[in-house]
Amino acid sequence: MFGTILTVGFTLMLVYVLWRAGSVPFLKRYFSRRWIVGLGTIVWLVFFFGRFFGHQKTGALASAIEVAGMTLLGVVFIIATAVFIVDLCTLFGFLLPKRRPPLFGLALVAGAAMASIALVQGLREPAVVSYEVTLPSLPVELDRTVLVALSDTHLGAILDSRWMNDRIVQIQALRPDLLVFTGDIFEGHGAMPDPIPALNHLSVPLGKWYVDGNHESHHSSEPGLKVLEEAGFRRLENQWAELAPGLILSGVNDLTNQRRRNIDGDPLAAALANRPKGATILLSHTPWQTDRAAQAGVELMLSGHTHGGQIWPFGYLVQRVYPFLAGRYDINGMELLVSRGTGTWGPRMRLWHRSEIIKFTLRAPQKNPVKRQ
Repeated sequence: MFGTILTVGFTLMLVYVLWRAGSVPFLKRYFSRRWIVGLGTIVWLVFFFGRFFGHQKTGALASAIEVAGMTLLGVVFIIATAVFIVDLCTLFGFLLPKRRPPLFGLALVAGAAMASIALVQGLREPAVVSYEVTLPSLPVELDRTVLVALSDTHLGAILDSRWMNDRIVQIQALRPDLLVFTGDIFEGHGAMPDPIPALNHLSVPLGKWYVDGNHESHHSSEPGLKVLEEAGFRRLENQWAELAPGLILSGVNDLTNQRRRNIDGDPLAAALANRPKGATILLSHTPWQTDRAAQAGVELMLSGHTHGGQIWPFGYLVQRVYPFLAGRYDINGMELLVSRGTGTWGPRMRLWHRSEIIKFTLRAPQKNPVKRQ
């Protein structure tokens, strides 16, 4: 169903761009309508085969076709956005009717330039974004504990084991005391990445942990999750674990899957029930039920899923469903951090922000020193 919707959307955007491109004076002068239609047909076929052949198959050819198809999806989306802005500014031809065709030409150029920037941003290594967070219940013995969080790596045909090995080098350089993955670790379709031996060599004193994202519900993610668990990662399924006296890590299964599949139960209540006293960190792939988490005494909540919109201006639509799009928020005294994602979904493109790995330095409250008389 989702593939059909995506294909229809891509087709409409492509037809729209070609329709407007056909009115640009320069293109009309040097390229016939037949040439433009032929180019559009080739673009559509590459996307179609990338989505319905490359997405489900394995091997180098399937991966190459999927990469090409997803890249074209991102390029067409960005160019269609630029062209649509011209339509909006001219009230679809009511204003500046004679200047509108040349403006479409400028929009095509601007869209191509933004698509190039998005490709460069998508290919860059994730930025390391550092935060210092004071947890009111954190024991002083755990002051300056380093937590490293990754989200939405989407390992598969596009982001493979070589890409992940480079991320492990970044993680090791941060020397984490605690490492967490907040879901969508694997793409869950088509080719799975090759084994990642470096995962086994990540030594983290307080452990390596993860929670499910929506992509972990795909059956083809199961071999990847088995690799994670063999490498020492522990899964939090609506449960908590005491990492050290006074520090509790809790995790819920993906909340969007629960809603889509009408799964009974209360994951958040189960994940926080009967936990010992101390600072509680909650992992939830989707940034929902934040008020409930704060009321339950969670002091830091880590989420992902939104990708920060990934490609501007898609974030404005995403934010209608997920108000906490990306970054740091205060929810009634609870710190909420929504990751932009360490990887990408679909096109390996980002406009405007890079992917990120998040480093937290956890701080215990500083007691006021007693003044001597």
